[in-house]
Amino acid sequence: MNSSILPAQPIATTRYRAIFVSDVHLGTRGARAGFLADFLRRSSCDQLFLVGDIVDCWRLRKSWYWDADHDEVLRLILKKARSGTEVTYIPGNHDEMFRDWLSMGLEIAGVKLRREAEHITADGKRLLVMHGDEFDSVVRYAKFLALLGDSAYTGALVANRYFNAIRRRLGYPYWSLSAWLKRQVKEAVKAIDRFEVALATEARRRGFDGVVCGHIHHAEMREVNGVRYYNDGDWVESCTALVEHEDGRLELIDWAAINRLSFLAPRREVAQAG
Repeated sequence: MNSSILPAQPIATTRYRAIFVSDVHLGTRGARAGFLADFLRRSSCDQLFLVGDIVDCWRLRKSWYWDADHDEVLRLILKKARSGTEVTYIPGNHDEMFRDWLSMGLEIAGVKLRREAEHITADGKRLLVMHGDEFDSVVRYAKFLALLGDSAYTGALVANRYFNAIRRRLGYPYWSLSAWLKRQVKEAVKAIDRFEVALATEARRRGFDGVVCGHIHHAEMREVNGVRYYNDGDWVESCTALVEHEDGRLELIDWAAINRLSFLAPRREVAQAG
């Protein structure tokens, strides 16, 4: 038989009970839409939570950027909604224009728009799901974190690309300059801690066992005063998602690290890989 007419092999998918994704910032050149499309294509779930800043309306108002990878992410999300996945979109501060529609309780193409959500894990834990920018007042130093995802963060990512191009030529592996800068700034570490404590405290006040959020582009899982804090990270440089397994176990997935994806590879090439 001519191999050229053999049917394409189906893509193997990993099954999760729930997936939480935030801070994709579609509409910016820094968005790793190809990586996210790869993850969505190779994952299935009962519930998909889009925890804010999926589209960066701030950036799109200043200049238009949208490529085929961005289209593919939206197509895959809508495909999941049509296929029975319960998709909940919680707008963040960069896509806050969608918050104007929340009072109408809209469901668009199977995607529910909500200000926040409650998720009950397989083992009975109640989780508050929210973007987290409501607690941005605890992040108080040079507006460093408030600018993440906008001009300051974009500048750091540009520098990061050139920096890693040089490292690659010298035979060194990828190393995140912007992530290192965040870790090295003492006040940034303090602000992240205050943010995490504030979110966990709010969840505890309202009787939840834990909270899932995004906003600060810092993936984390830890316990704060008896409450579980989960931040699903971002898809600009860390490319992380929070997933719930069938037994209720929660895990942070670093898609770029697991699949050894290069941040310097052409975007369409990355999207088609795997």
